[in-house]
Amino acid sequence: MPDAEDVRRIALSLPDTTEKTAWSMPTFRVAGKMFATLPEDETSLAVRCPKEERDELVLAEPAKFWIAAHEAQFAWVRARLAAVEDEDELRAILADSWRQAAPTRLLEAYPGLGVPQGG
Repeated sequence: MPDAEDVRRIALSLPDTTEKTAWSMPTFRVAGKMFATLPEDETSLAVRCPKEERDELVLAEPAKFWIAAHEAQFAWVRARLAAVEDEDELRAILADSWRQAAPTRLLEAYPGLGVPQGG
């Protein structure tokens, strides 16, 4: 089961990512734009997620994903770290969120990063 240190290590391994404390919690930013946070005493992860996909995730895996009330109007979803299967799943979640925040120059430089493999 991944923990907050795994989130930190994986997030900071993504290109042009920095960590900054905001709202008394760690946040991770690509080129200055936030793509992940460690709220809930670092027992969960908040990431960018298009609203349509977010709703499907929550319905499909309610023990893992939920929408915080104060984030409902935004394209963010929470994931319980205890429910994340392994580092590969955590890496996929973070990389997908990174892609949503990354500027075009980084998306072009790392075209496969965060793109689901297979079909």
